[in-house]
Amino acid sequence: MSSILLLTSSPRSDSLSTKIATELAEKLKAQSPGSTVVHRDLTTTALPHIDERFTMAIRTPADARTAEQNEAAKTSDALTQELLAADTLVIGTGLINFSIYSSLKSWIDNIARAGMTFSYGEKGPVGLATGKKAYIVLASGGVYSNGPAAPLNHATPYLKSVLAFIGITEVETIFVEGLAFGPEAAENAIAAARTRADELATAA
Repeated sequence: MSSILLLTSSPRSDSLSTKIATELAEKLKAQSPGSTVVHRDLTTTALPHIDERFTMAIRTPADARTAEQNEAAKTSDALTQELLAADTLVIGTGLINFSIYSSLKSWIDNIARAGMTFSYGEKGPVGLATGKKAYIVLASGGVYSNGPAAPLNHATPYLKSVLAFIGITEVETIFVEGLAFGPEAAENAIAAARTRADELATAA
């Protein structure tokens, strides 16, 4: 039985990144009978930004932490174990100010844990969250997958870099883009994204 971790980060109730990512997770689940989907909505369960207590806690061995440090690291520990238990990761985000939502960035800050999701060896960092596949669903008003605006898309390369750093190198991206170019363009973008999601789910 496989586990799919679905991460959604848009604060919008009509979010297309959330909608397409959720549909993709369900399609992947249908391809693997008995699999489960764990949905973490990063807007309804907002994560605190990291602070000094947190940074001290995660640098202290679990058996040597104070009660306050255990409390400070509790959410991060749970999120990291949730990620490590997953076989597949589906991430939904909009492109905001050319990058990702701060809610998703907070999740990354919580799961990038030395000794848990990565370590440092003689040749540099080694990802420990291996054996997983990730899918990114990125929604945007403009077109950032190619063309003149592509260099402004910092979300996709950043997410791929972070995922590779923790050991997840098999990553597919679904763009839901050009949504601000009128109703017809939006409909075409959604249809294209769903077609791409079907293709990826079938190939999984």
